[in-house]
Amino acid sequence: MSVEGTTERVLRLLGLLQRRPSWTAAALAAELGVTDRSVRRDVERLRALGYPVHAVAGVGGGYRLGAGTRLPPLLLDDEEAIATAVSLRMASGGTVAGAGEAALRALAKLDQVMPPRLRAEVRAVHGATETLVGPGVQIDAELLVTLARACRDAVRVRFRYPGRDGGERERTVEPVRMVATGRRWYLMAWDTDRDAWRTFRLDRMRETAATTWRFRPREHPDPVAYVQRAVTEAPYRHLARIRLHAAPDAVRERIPPQVGRVEDDRDGWCVLVVGGADLDTLALHVARLGFEAEVLEPAELREAAARLAHRLATLAG
Repeated sequence: MSVEGTTERVLRLLGLLQRRPSWTAAALAAELGVTDRSVRRDVERLRALGYPVHAVAGVGGGYRLGAGTRLPPLLLDDEEAIATAVSLRMASGGTVAGAGEAALRALAKLDQVMPPRLRAEVRAVHGATETLVGPGVQIDAELLVTLARACRDAVRVRFRYPGRDGGERERTVEPVRMVATGRRWYLMAWDTDRDAWRTFRLDRMRETAATTWRFRPREHPDPVAYVQRAVTEAPYRHLARIRLHAAPDAVRERIPPQVGRVEDDRDGWCVLVVGGADLDTLALHVARLGFEAEVLEPAELREAAARLAHRLATLAG
């Protein structure tokens, strides 16, 4: 077989190994239309290029693509290449400190090796896309890696965190999951000093370090729902519950998850749970949604809505 044919077959083998966790030698040979011996030779070629292809023990034997000591070249199909390029473009303006520059470097490398037809498609997507919401608070990438490893390995984390009085105190937690709201990053964890679940803003954490103390994972609430509840309720002076005559998805399209929580109700209604520092402003925002509304609580929000109605009536007159 020619060198070109061998290269094409090795690339096909790499694509198969990336497609699923493990393959038997016989299955790979059948997919490639070669013998088991040719598969073994091609596996050795991939190893020579830096791909960590491991032998799988068991009936029939086989191979799997593992993680190596260095990052070998990646083989991407057309859809994966376009998705990666678009994601890198979005990451270049993201909330992870240093990630924007790294994303631009990776994007430049990917653009250099892309076929012209794919490069044109990616640039068409970029040219037709604008980012409306600016970046939020930037997070150090090393902090993300530290917390991600602690969540994966179930080890406690220590850090300094400001309290309500403004003073910093050391906290020891058992981390479960990080949740990004689009503007900020949060950690959901079990606070060992308070014996309760807590959320922590990553941009407020200082001197964060993973310990060697392993913990047994405990039952926990859904991280996304828990963080959403915390960020939409805890920071505000007033918490309101309002029934809206609208489908829940229609309200969610207008209310970002970090601003309010939408609960299903009956007969075509839903309940919006939203916080605010000022009841008059809260009444205005609810009125701007354009749905028939009923204030469940607090009663003071009805008074604020009445004041708003009087002002609008005066303005209209």
